[in-house]
Amino acid sequence: MSKKTVYWLCQIFGWSFYGSLQLFLYATAQTPDTNHILGEFLQVLFYIGSTHLLRFILITKGWLGSQWTRLIPRIILMVFLLSLFNYLFILAFAGFTGELTARDFMVLPMTLNVFGPMVIYILWSLIYLTFHYFERYNNSLKYEAAVKEIELKNLRSQLNPHFIFNALNSIRALVDEDPLKSKNAITQLSNILRNSLTVDRQRMVTFSDELATVEDYLHLEGIRYEERLQTSFNIDPNSDDFLIPPLMIQTLVENGIKHGISTLREGGMISIETKAENNRLFISMRNAGQLTENQTSNQSGFGLSNTRKRLELIFGDEASFSISNENDKTVLTRIAIPKTL
Repeated sequence: MSKKTVYWLCQIFGWSFYGSLQLFLYATAQTPDTNHILGEFLQVLFYIGSTHLLRFILITKGWLGSQWTRLIPRIILMVFLLSLFNYLFILAFAGFTGELTARDFMVLPMTLNVFGPMVIYILWSLIYLTFHYFERYNNSLKYEAAVKEIELKNLRSQLNPHFIFNALNSIRALVDEDPLKSKNAITQLSNILRNSLTVDRQRMVTFSDELATVEDYLHLEGIRYEERLQTSFNIDPNSDDFLIPPLMIQTLVENGIKHGISTLREGGMISIETKAENNRLFISMRNAGQLTENQTSNQSGFGLSNTRKRLELIFGDEASFSISNENDKTVLTRIAIPKTL
């Protein structure tokens, strides 16, 4: 059902209910005659037309985008004019039916017949403005969500060529040195590429899927670095209840190897630990190495900035990300994400 159809249904049924209520209240005191029923029917039509005119003015004049300090006086003025025209309409109908009396021109009846409809028009305006506010708020949320989704797709698409390039660099050195190992590396690479090529189509993946990609990547890098790369996993069994951005942990592992272990002659350890608690998943990754003062202050590397931005877009303030030197030999990266339904 379109928004326009909903509007007219609300107008017709809402004002018809008001007219029926007026007739019912009148009937409790005396039996309404034909003129009264006709007058109430015309009154309902007048209210439908006049409130639609008010809506037309609000939209065409751009008042709905005005600040409240400017909107309220304008609405009050319009409501007063419509109430005045409403009273003139009542006088005209009374004159047409021969029921017009001198009492209709006395101050008190005139005041009541003008300010009474003003209350009704103000209530209608409040309902309409409230509906418009929530509609505009929902549209802004949809727009923000669309912008975030586009940005997320851009971030995910950046990972594909970046990741594939680094993976191919890892296997290139093995082709001449050890053909047998290179075959194993190609098998691992095919698994990694299959997962990485789904990045553009998936907003989130299960933790187990991400962990499988990380393990394949570490196996591939293990062939390259041999005994210089050691790995350790301490995974909470409940970790798979959580969804995470694809290639998030893999990107951090890649960052740890590139800026940490590969710079050390003796190599080092990559360890990943998770803990699920209070509907949050806490991920800790440790890698041998040290963050330089410049890296600690800006943390602007591709992997780190990409991870931080994706966490912010998907989870907002509910997720956290930090990286620091745990001691003089180890870098600690921590991530906390909420459970998504």
